[in-house]
Amino acid sequence: MNVKRPENINPVTPEQQRIGTNLSFAVSEAYKLLRANIMFSLPNDGDKCRVLGVTSSLPSEGKSTTSLNLACSIAETGKRVLVIEGDMRLPTMSKRLNVPKAPGLSNLLAGLCSGNEIIHHSGLVDGLDVMAGGDIPPNPSELLGSERMAKVVEALSKGYDYIIFDLPPISSVSDALVISNLLDGMVVVVRRDYCDQQTLAETVRQLEFHNVKVLGFVFTYSAVLKKKYKKYKSGSSYGYEYGYGYSSQNRSDASGNSAKKSGK
Repeated sequence: MNVKRPENINPVTPEQQRIGTNLSFAVSEAYKLLRANIMFSLPNDGDKCRVLGVTSSLPSEGKSTTSLNLACSIAETGKRVLVIEGDMRLPTMSKRLNVPKAPGLSNLLAGLCSGNEIIHHSGLVDGLDVMAGGDIPPNPSELLGSERMAKVVEALSKGYDYIIFDLPPISSVSDALVISNLLDGMVVVVRRDYCDQQTLAETVRQLEFHNVKVLGFVFTYSAVLKKKYKKYKSGSSYGYEYGYGYSSQNRSDASGNSAKKSGK
């Protein structure tokens, strides 16, 4: 498939300052560690493309930023990576990367466009392309679980080493579960002092019920315990902040639940 290059990309936005080469050294190193863990968890058999999903329990835990930064880190090793915005209910890729909002994945699955029209270079690092969610459809779960989605992944896999789906939170909708049969594994993003244990446990239970291979958990909004980064120092902790939201009400409800669990 042809990839549209960002000749007319606008200046870097505040959203873009949280992704790609704009990260601090400590955060960049954290993503390299995540990249290494992913690669060891899914050793490449020949030229097979690895298809990953990134999800969370609740909205606003940082999964979209995690998806893009993980993709950037993998692309920096010379791999070809495609990030697909699997969250067609609340698409944000166009805002983050200055790529067209539509047509996108929803339009492709509905048979309204071709793949050549919706794959764009990210503008972040060489080898990283993106596919936006497209126009908001009335039936995103049905589209993700369709036979056409499986055929799209099969076709795209021929041109990439890794495909990463940025998927909606599991506690909100079933989208991440209906597409799980197409994934080699799932990364679960957990936000500090936000997602309570009961909700996370239910997320893991749902993934296990659908036989999804959980590759690991990414802890976001973690506090920085050390101001200085010391190479090879054990016990160091690095934090970074980013956000994602379905609605302010969802965020308030989640925070309230977390506070009750912790006794605050």
